[in-house]
Amino acid sequence: MSTISTTDYRSTYHFSPKEKWMNDPNGMVFFKGEYHLFYQYHPYGNTWGPMHWGHAVTKDLFTWEELSVALAPDEHGMIFSGSAVVDWKNTSGFFDEEPGLVAIFTHHLEVPNDQPVQRQSIAYSKDNGRTWDKYKGNPVLQHESFVDFRDPKVFWHEQTKEWVMIIACGQTVCLYRSPNLKEWTLGSEFGAGIGSHDGVWECPDLFPLAVDGNNEHIKWVMLVSIGADPAFKEGSRTQYFTGEFDGSTFVPDEASHTVRWLDHGRDNYAGVSWSDIPAEDGRRLFMGWMSNWMYANQTPTEGYRGVMTIARELSLETINGKITLVQRPARELELARRPILSLQNVTVKEARTHLTNLQLESYEVDAKWISEQSVHFKLRSGANHQTVVGIDASRQEVYVDRERSGIVDFHEHFGGRHAASIQSENGDHHLRIYVDSSSVEVFANGGQAVITDLIYPDAEAKRITVDAGDDNVVFSSLNIYKLTPVKVVINEK
Repeated sequence: MSTISTTDYRSTYHFSPKEKWMNDPNGMVFFKGEYHLFYQYHPYGNTWGPMHWGHAVTKDLFTWEELSVALAPDEHGMIFSGSAVVDWKNTSGFFDEEPGLVAIFTHHLEVPNDQPVQRQSIAYSKDNGRTWDKYKGNPVLQHESFVDFRDPKVFWHEQTKEWVMIIACGQTVCLYRSPNLKEWTLGSEFGAGIGSHDGVWECPDLFPLAVDGNNEHIKWVMLVSIGADPAFKEGSRTQYFTGEFDGSTFVPDEASHTVRWLDHGRDNYAGVSWSDIPAEDGRRLFMGWMSNWMYANQTPTEGYRGVMTIARELSLETINGKITLVQRPARELELARRPILSLQNVTVKEARTHLTNLQLESYEVDAKWISEQSVHFKLRSGANHQTVVGIDASRQEVYVDRERSGIVDFHEHFGGRHAASIQSENGDHHLRIYVDSSSVEVFANGGQAVITDLIYPDAEAKRITVDAGDDNVVFSSLNIYKLTPVKVVINEK
């Protein structure tokens, strides 16, 4: 292994548990001023094990409070991934005058000398998610033949006045309907002959988005994560489809017959969106698990393992004639900014001079320029390694090169260069780069392409520099912010 000074790689502004193992985000729901994040959690080890639902809440999407374990294994099995909703109309009958939260999750039961059994169950909370009661009639949904039958994502479909569940079924997803979250009817199955099947399908999501902000032009977006297969060096990743949905059947559009990836890095997996975001907010907010099943159990952290991406706003926008799923950092993250450097109309050469004395570990780079020349930043740079993020003008792509980013030899495919095609008009470029103790998240040209990668640099690697094909390339603006989570005081009157 590499001889690099020790660090636990604890993130400054990304959520991770205080200790032990975490993977998929679960039960993401907004209720009474709080964003709830549940997650796959093994409270007794730093590698994957008997799954529980861990729990954390935030009011600002970057300051997190970790709460007690919400759901623990029982006679029906481990608590695998799932979702949560606000039962506003008490369709479940669990509540009295006030609405409450209902969690829908997979019970995974290991069966000696046979295939495991995966069935869907529910639980409810009357105290804002602090305690949970499992439904005595669990499980509420099972399948005769699917071995992989898991990760239910549930939402209310206003047009049909029913709950809809999208659930992973091996190499497809199934869509179910219910009036009460207890009794489910199969509507349709989707996935045969379309999309990537490089691994098992997992952690689906389904939601509507306006195209280019036009509420008269709505498309439905389906997310499907793909489990790691040793035959593919990319490991686990997430694809998306666009199309129409009538409450029962999803019909993909022509663009969906080309595989499209949500993220072009290696470390944004199993991500889903928050339910019950208020209509006056109107955003579709997303978060993923920042790891990859190819090496998730081997990452070199101490005392804990697993971290989430930053919260992101999703939208559909027409780019070069194609409707594209765009991701931008949630606007709340700007509240965590503390200005370190602010430059306007400076050349790359001048900017490099200003960067010389900076020593930063967790920060954001926001850079804009117009040029046909390539430009790249060297981040978390030290004596022996660096992470390179830039725009390659000749290839028309954004990239992250983590080949020399720090500890890379815990897996043969961890190092390398990850890239995505981008469009620009007249060489007009914009990079927002979120750097933390063990990660980089790159949003290129308004979020049309995103790359999320873990890195494990030396604790002393804090330098930043910039280079270009021509040192006279001019940044119209170059801002660097230290990111420090702060408590937002809410005066309740």
